[in-house]
Amino acid sequence: MINVQLIVLGKLREKYMKEFSGEYEKRLSGFCRLTVTELEPVRLSDRPSESEIQNALKKEADLIKSKMLAKPYVFAMCVEGKELSSEELSQKIQNIGVSGQNNIVFIIGSSFGLSEEIKRDSDFRLSMSPMTFPHKLARIMLLEQIYRAFSISLGGKYHK
Repeated sequence: MINVQLIVLGKLREKYMKEFSGEYEKRLSGFCRLTVTELEPVRLSDRPSESEIQNALKKEADLIKSKMLAKPYVFAMCVEGKELSSEELSQKIQNIGVSGQNNIVFIIGSSFGLSEEIKRDSDFRLSMSPMTFPHKLARIMLLEQIYRAFSISLGGKYHK
């Protein structure tokens, strides 16, 4: 069974968001070993300078790398990434598994995104949309799309 890790900067605090996340985590348990790793974002001043932002992103990158599964295929979630349909994401995940890769990591950064280092070192930059979503909602949407991808690969009707 493939290991899927979702690394997110920030925690779900609202009960309804935890319930949404929990539902998809439960559904995914039939397809993969899912781990959600919540990391605390670096705190910034109210009006951070570019230097302060870059330093925070570097610290977050170091923390992310220290928590990753061993030798993963990494998806960096970023607005400048490539948009995929649900079917294309399903095919990509299938291809990763067929290639012998057992660990997949999806990373959602903090409010200032991900460091260039994380994006550069990732295997694939993935964008959900050119629109901006709250990080908590993006997390739920990503879990749903991962679930949909596995359902599609098994010929399920969920994607219709």
